Amino acid sequence: MHRQLQAWVRRQGWRRFAFQREAATAIAGGRSGLVHAPTGTGKTLAVWLPLIDRWLAETPRAEAGRSSESFRILWLTPLRALSQDTVKSLQKPVVDLGLPWSIEARTGDTPAARKARQKERLPTALVTTPESLTLLLSFPDIREKFATLRAVVVDEWHELMGSKRGVQTELALARLRCWLPDLQTWGLSATLGNLDEALASLLGNREDNQKALVIRGNLRKRTRIETVVPRDMNTFPWSGHLGLSLLPEVVAAVESARTTLIFTNTRSQTELWFQALLQARPGWADELGIHHGSLDRDERDAVELRLREGSVRAVVCTSSLDLGVDFSPVEQVIQIGGPKGIARLLQRAGRSGHRPGAVSRILCVPTQAMELIEYGAAREALKRAEIEPRHGINRPLDVLVQHLVTCALGGGFTRAELLEEVRTAHAYRGLTDREFDWALQFVVQGGRSLQAYPEFHRVVEQDDRFVVTSPLIGRFHRMQVGTIAGEQAVTVRFTSGRSLGTVEESFVAKMKPGSRFSFAGRSLELVRVHDMSAYVRPARKTSRLVAIWGGSKLSFSSELALAVRRELDAALEGRFANRELRAVREVLRTQAAWSRIPRRDELLIETTVTREGRHWCLFPFAGRLGHEGLGSLLAHRIARRTPATITVTVNDYGLQLLPAQELEFDEGGWRELLSPDRLLEDLLECLNTSELARRQFREVARVAGLVFQGYPGARKTARQVQASSSLFYEVFAKYEPGHLLLEQARREVLERQLEIQRLQRVLAWAQEATIRLHRTAWLTPFSFPLWTEMIRGFVSSESWADRVARMAAELEAAVETGHPAVA
Repeated sequence: MHRQLQAWVRRQGWRRFAFQREAATAIAGGRSGLVHAPTGTGKTLAVWLPLIDRWLAETPRAEAGRSSESFRILWLTPLRALSQDTVKSLQKPVVDLGLPWSIEARTGDTPAARKARQKERLPTALVTTPESLTLLLSFPDIREKFATLRAVVVDEWHELMGSKRGVQTELALARLRCWLPDLQTWGLSATLGNLDEALASLLGNREDNQKALVIRGNLRKRTRIETVVPRDMNTFPWSGHLGLSLLPEVVAAVESARTTLIFTNTRSQTELWFQALLQARPGWADELGIHHGSLDRDERDAVELRLREGSVRAVVCTSSLDLGVDFSPVEQVIQIGGPKGIARLLQRAGRSGHRPGAVSRILCVPTQAMELIEYGAAREALKRAEIEPRHGINRPLDVLVQHLVTCALGGGFTRAELLEEVRTAHAYRGLTDREFDWALQFVVQGGRSLQAYPEFHRVVEQDDRFVVTSPLIGRFHRMQVGTIAGEQAVTVRFTSGRSLGTVEESFVAKMKPGSRFSFAGRSLELVRVHDMSAYVRPARKTSRLVAIWGGSKLSFSSELALAVRRELDAALEGRFANRELRAVREVLRTQAAWSRIPRRDELLIETTVTREGRHWCLFPFAGRLGHEGLGSLLAHRIARRTPATITVTVNDYGLQLLPAQELEFDEGGWRELLSPDRLLEDLLECLNTSELARRQFREVARVAGLVFQGYPGARKTARQVQASSSLFYEVFAKYEPGHLLLEQARREVLERQLEIQRLQRVLAWAQEATIRLHRTAWLTPFSFPLWTEMIRGFVSSESWADRVARMAAELEAAVETGHPAVA
């Protein structure tokens, strides 16, 4: 290390960890790689200081004093909210050492004047997002501006990997490495189980990747997982029934710490818990914050600033604060509801004790009794270092189509050169000539179905190069760049014009002027709706109506599911080793007495009769998404044999089938229904009778540039966007049924919404498992939560709560009186 940098490190009172020294050696040797270390252990400096060191070693002292060093380092961050924090973190050693480096951010929030200046001369280090990098690549002269680039750092690579944004990043990196063969690429990651695959997806398919390496920061980051155990544990749990009843315990925990982050799993829960805390402690009005992705950027920035300053007692948030630089004042984290994943729990716990040597503390608050088992299981899995992997997406053609137009705008390309370049991206390593040529013809002619419409002839061939010649097409494309899919949103504004954030159009459509609702931690009254803006004023009275956002619920991972089944095995053997398992002892005892606790090699199927009919409940413990796919498959197969309407209800532990007429199945019948044979064909038949593929196509069409979402300030409504994408879907399905974007939409439904690979594993397991079929006279602790979710769709929310409470009381009484449980 250069003596100036050594002296600076000593002044900070730091001693470099072994992984930081290893990274320094690799970077000095011109190698690329991935640094994987726990949150708060210095990954940023592990890469940043060696990059400074290399410049100091290469630059003569006379040149080191010049006014400004040219563009040298590109730093990619998954969240634009992190960009300014990252800039400040990177600036400290540069300013202290007096280096002639400029460090700036470039995101959607960057002022237009600064962006224009950056296009003329890039700073020494540019902190940006994948979307902003892609926009830069769309300008014809950008290759010349990037000529001096030496290194790219991708922060929080585990957050990008496995998403279309990650694929977008891979394509951008492939373009940069084509221009700059000696470019160094480094990724930073904290919670990931498949590091070799993460390295491969980051660096792409190149011969010199043999020199790349994974650097593991094998530091013992202490994470303390504690739980709130309810004093009165009901034997029959249902989703959310504990919830706010544990508010006093949460308040007490908040009072015991200087600053607390309270994580929930949905934005609606965030709003509910913020209001509940405020009602419990009105004096905290100026000490509480709320943070989620639908709030206005200024609102979130203000909360983040207070977190850094330590001037906020607690912030209720979603995954919008899973990532972040140092919020040092945070002393504890509270998780409301099940973690659903081991890596997610570890990531959230790491928001406290965010510095080397500090202990990360997380307090888990269950919303139903079974979540206590999740907490204990996650703790045991962490001891075994069982972290979920993240797998990349394979050959998404909508992202490729967008990339082709970007490259055509950015100076153009030849077919052979770009095909070779794209194949160096890990996601497209298996791209066929047919797929590439189809995508190319799609942007040139619009494909077979759209070739008569000039607006879909986005790219033209001139002198053997593919370019964009229309300024209008270029402008439209740059406004559409990106792969983040979201519902069309209505901006919530005070009548003064100040924005609070966004809610979904469908939520506002159900209200009329004078309606009250809670949003952004405030009670609001709707005044009027105009041009995709809902104008509001502070309401005089509070409202129980909370803004609701669509989107799937978190599904718990295969790794956590296995850990939960280990806990159940331990309970079967009489080993209640942790506090959480002991807390649900009576729940499990009743389950075992009335039905059975299944072992890992057993599939439990329960059937019972209520006033709704005969319920069939299966417990594969495959997660919500896996059970949605399995439920659809079983309902389809049953209906094919015996025409019947079947209601399917799922949760993380199992699924329930409720036929409209009573149907009987024995063990052999279930094993036949659970056969893995014809799985794909049967699922595709299910899709042909559903809206799943049509809805997924909406995202594919937007990414591929088929649907224009409107100009800034004049966005199209959700209904308009849906109508546009539906029209394309119908045209392609009728006139071009083999259209590759239609096939992609179906594949994404299978892989992402129905988790077909997980479903295949479940069906294969079911063929070997022992089926335990139990006929019960009552709903059991396992089946009761499924019943409560099922009747939610049949009755109003108030009558639902009353009926669930009555049924729970009847079942509790049956336990106490020793009523016979088996019919």
